[in-house]
Amino acid sequence: MNAASGVKTQVLLETSALGKLAALDGNLEQLLKGGEWTVPAQPGRDVQILALRDLPPKKGLSTREGQARLVHDLASIELQAVELGLRTLIEFPDAPRAFREELAGVTREEGKHFRLCLEALDNLGMPWGTFPTHATLWASVSASDSLLDRILIVHRYLEGSGLDATDTILRRLSGVRAPEAVGAIEVIRRDEVGHVLFGSRWYHNILKAEGLCSADDFEPRLMRLFKNIPRRVEPIIHSLRLQAGFLQSEIDVLEATRERWLKPGAARVHAGG
Repeated sequence: MNAASGVKTQVLLETSALGKLAALDGNLEQLLKGGEWTVPAQPGRDVQILALRDLPPKKGLSTREGQARLVHDLASIELQAVELGLRTLIEFPDAPRAFREELAGVTREEGKHFRLCLEALDNLGMPWGTFPTHATLWASVSASDSLLDRILIVHRYLEGSGLDATDTILRRLSGVRAPEAVGAIEVIRRDEVGHVLFGSRWYHNILKAEGLCSADDFEPRLMRLFKNIPRRVEPIIHSLRLQAGFLQSEIDVLEATRERWLKPGAARVHAGG
């Protein structure tokens, strides 16, 4: 038991997927009350973790295995989103109370997404752990981040890229019968717009409070964090980004950045992980 929190199971240390889900609400409640928790170098896992380059190739989405691999990759992303939410609550105890409360709600929804993916995998007959996963999103943040860094990385860049990816995935699935995958992904895309909007709103609010604006901050901050974040190459869906609180000038920066990342030799993370 963590003496500071009184919590028997910490999600970041728990290895079982179902154990993490069972502990999530209690962890969030305790973190909102305060307490000093330790962030592990890597969160607990009950599946094999590999570097992106070592993951096995994916089968086509017309196959049941290909659909299961897609959902499995999404499950890994949603789980990392849960863990990143908890990590931010631990590492930024002095963040505005309203931010922390909203973040707890976002993290709780990420847990629901993870559960949806687990259920879809069970229905596909290829449960969680059938495939190896990566921990690239967890590795995208650092204890040295500022709160603005963390919001930009997690809620604007990673989750924003997720919006683009889910749109691409749903279009790819439109020509095949994949009810388990489509059902989970549609819910995730709907909710993720709100998650990215949460990040956009707080990013701009904090900038304003510090006497800054996006025109001066967004591109240089993104470039400074460049080395730590995965390169995504999916088309940027302007309508979704605008709905999620992005300024057109920020989208223009992302488009220019994407063009640079499309050059040969750039490390990439494709839709679905």
